[in-house]
Amino acid sequence: MNGVPGPAIDAAERRLHPWSWLFVLLQQLRQFIVPLLVLLFAGRRSGSEEWWELAPLAGVVVLVVVSVLQYFTYRYRVGADAITIRSGLLQRSQREIPFARIHNVGLHQSLLHRVFGVAEVRLESAGGDKPEAHMRVLGLADALALERLVRHRGTAVAPVEAGVAPAQAGAEGEDRVLLALSVPEVIRLGLVSNRGMIVVAAIFGLLWQLFPNERWMARAVEDSIRQAAGYGEALHLGWTGMLALGLAFAGAFVFLVRLLSVLLAMTQYYGFRLGQDGRRLTVERGLFARMRSSVAQRRIQAWYLHESLLHRWLGRRSLRIDTATGGREDDPRKLRELAPIATPEACDALAAHLLSGAAWPPAQWRPLPRNAWWRLFAGSAPWNLLLAGALAWKLGPWALLVLLWLPWSAYAAWRQAGRIGYAVDARLVAVRGGWWTRWWRFAEVDKLQALRLQRSPLDRWLGTATLWLDTAGAGAMSPPLRIRFLPEAEARALYAQLGRTLAARRLRW
Repeated sequence: MNGVPGPAIDAAERRLHPWSWLFVLLQQLRQFIVPLLVLLFAGRRSGSEEWWELAPLAGVVVLVVVSVLQYFTYRYRVGADAITIRSGLLQRSQREIPFARIHNVGLHQSLLHRVFGVAEVRLESAGGDKPEAHMRVLGLADALALERLVRHRGTAVAPVEAGVAPAQAGAEGEDRVLLALSVPEVIRLGLVSNRGMIVVAAIFGLLWQLFPNERWMARAVEDSIRQAAGYGEALHLGWTGMLALGLAFAGAFVFLVRLLSVLLAMTQYYGFRLGQDGRRLTVERGLFARMRSSVAQRRIQAWYLHESLLHRWLGRRSLRIDTATGGREDDPRKLRELAPIATPEACDALAAHLLSGAAWPPAQWRPLPRNAWWRLFAGSAPWNLLLAGALAWKLGPWALLVLLWLPWSAYAAWRQAGRIGYAVDARLVAVRGGWWTRWWRFAEVDKLQALRLQRSPLDRWLGTATLWLDTAGAGAMSPPLRIRFLPEAEARALYAQLGRTLAARRLRW
């Protein structure tokens, strides 16, 4: 998917690629593979050589017929303002999808897609978990041509709807590369991520499915520990040697997890490229399976900058966005990451370039009062006391050592309170926080949908309040946009100021 020009798409009805029935069949086989295998092995165990043996074959034949019929009954037509899709044999349906309502165009190519020179196309709107249209599959040239057509015709209407002057929309066809990740950058991304734990968890889940007996799993762990201890005793290692051996095993495990993380990052983010064509952003990435997703710049609702300790050691950050598009939060085809990893200067420059006239980073942050650490500490201390009491009741006085967590919790609250801050101007509202792991959350004022002032019983006792700022597209993978533990008078004044601003302005969706 490198922008190879495809044939012009006219207004006549068109079919999917001639091999589309094969990919539909493979998708259906994934869903029915377990029942088919059950029928196959059940037939062999029962000794039947006629009906049970033919049942899986009959099921495959039915799936082939359904896939072929779907190919012959699926049509799409590109009109002046919309795409029309007709499908179905007995129950026929016709769907009209206006270009202005298509917020995201996603192209996906697995390794098999690349062999056949085809791609899946997903047309998504702002609502719902399913795409408006899922074309499985089109020829790669047709898919790229359809993507360009939707992108250009959709943005032709967008500036009027969004209240943006045509001169600001930019000239279409100016494909500008905003960020491209080299192989060393992808390796750094693997090092700072924890994707290797996904593989480790999958391996444990597979072992648990293959050997569901808990005693077998416990026995395997005990045998491994016993063998390691016996090996250490045979070498006549003291407690320092055993500690060094344990640290060596832990280091080997961490190394293996990071190696797996690098390999996964390489398969997912190899060839990452963020481009801008007019007022639309496009991301393309992947080593074996190539994914290409685009979204209109005006659909960006909020931003999230993230910096872990490993990020800081390598001098890097990551930049994510919330978009007003549908789909699952964990859908890998959804455009969420503008910069999976980049230098702090590159992340700030990218955000400043894409924000419509808003200044980033803010010139000045307003910190919380220094005694706000007490509010952070007071929220977690009671849970620590309850846990210590419950463990002491069950395990004895030694469990009170859990209380040693309190000094660390107080120190962490003090450090976090020193990092929390916010900035509000006529165009942008921003919040920062974190200490060990630092983050910045910001959004344009015109993208805010609602305000909420919240006070818990502890807030009422300490005279503080939290201001929540709601935007579209916010998910569980990013911290909420909120200003925590402000003095009550300051929180109410900011609430009134932003409320008047939102009441006087139109929501930019």
